[in-house]
Amino acid sequence: MFLVITTVSAALMAGLFYAYSCSVNPGLGRLSDAGYMAAMQSINRAILNPVFFASFMGSVVLLPVSTWLQFRYGTEAGGWLFLAATVMYIIGVFGVTAVVNVPLNNALDKVSLQASPEELAGHRAAFEGRWNRYNTVRTVCAVLTVALAITGCLLAGW
Repeated sequence: MFLVITTVSAALMAGLFYAYSCSVNPGLGRLSDAGYMAAMQSINRAILNPVFFASFMGSVVLLPVSTWLQFRYGTEAGGWLFLAATVMYIIGVFGVTAVVNVPLNNALDKVSLQASPEELAGHRAAFEGRWNRYNTVRTVCAVLTVALAITGCLLAGW
């Protein structure tokens, strides 16, 4: 059951990043600079909540524990799959978020929405493309994490 909980936690994150990639980001991209900046600031503040952190940080803890459980009590192949899922998540999801997306979010949060249209356009240009590219990296890594974890669950008999 622990492996399933781990996989669901990672899947929730993959779904979040996927939803951003195929709906949120394209929708925000249609807004004016001021509208885009206001919406992203609001979203970045709203996502900092216990429900998000339970899955986001939960996966950082659950994946290594599942890896250990697989090597200790499960199958070696399952252990290697969960180890790959752990590395994929910690580097490609958690790491990219911590090193790229969070600093971009923090810089965006300091932008005054009262700035001139030219300044807002400059801030958006510095933020949007890079943030979206790295969200795509997180999405791909999160989906691969889930695929590896599901395969590990199947080998464990789930």
